[in-house]
Amino acid sequence: MARIVGPDKSALGRGGTQREWDGRVDWYETLFEVIDMRSFSNLWYWIAVAVTWSTMSHWVLGVPFDMLQRARRQGGQAEADFEAMARINVNRLIWISDTAGVWLVVLGSAVITALATLGFWYDVEFAQAVFLLAFPLSAIMALSIRTARQIRAGDDAGEALKRRMMRHRFWTQAIGMLALVVTAFWGMYRNLDVGAFGGF
Repeated sequence: MARIVGPDKSALGRGGTQREWDGRVDWYETLFEVIDMRSFSNLWYWIAVAVTWSTMSHWVLGVPFDMLQRARRQGGQAEADFEAMARINVNRLIWISDTAGVWLVVLGSAVITALATLGFWYDVEFAQAVFLLAFPLSAIMALSIRTARQIRAGDDAGEALKRRMMRHRFWTQAIGMLALVVTAFWGMYRNLDVGAFGGF
């Protein structure tokens, strides 16, 4: 493990010793060897990606998918609960869109543009990783607002509501699968690129 040959004058001037400073450097080096801080080779990033898309697939417009399944199988009270839950979340999404939609679009566009610029122009891997997660989520948010307005317009009960929610879940899963494939291939490319040229 690499060690500092000469003392850091600034550190020693504050009362530190050469032994204390070497120990501090060894601790940082060990930490960065054990925990890979690069995004696409970090297990925690892939866990976050998997949990994010699993959650997006389960919660259809904020309604748990198991409620939709029970409503389709049982009807009665289960269907009434499902419709009430869907109505609450649809009204909430439309209210957010009407009151803060413009600002959310402006802020979200600025953040995504900044991530894309940092990631793919300046080659910041962390920005690439966040962009590949945030950009598909922004598409699903736009799809959710569209679906909520369609439900408000008439598909707000019975079979029409169930079909609309199932269609929304299908497109959410399609976007999620495409995002996972793109993220996985880009991550493999980055890891191979760093592995091939990291030693030079």
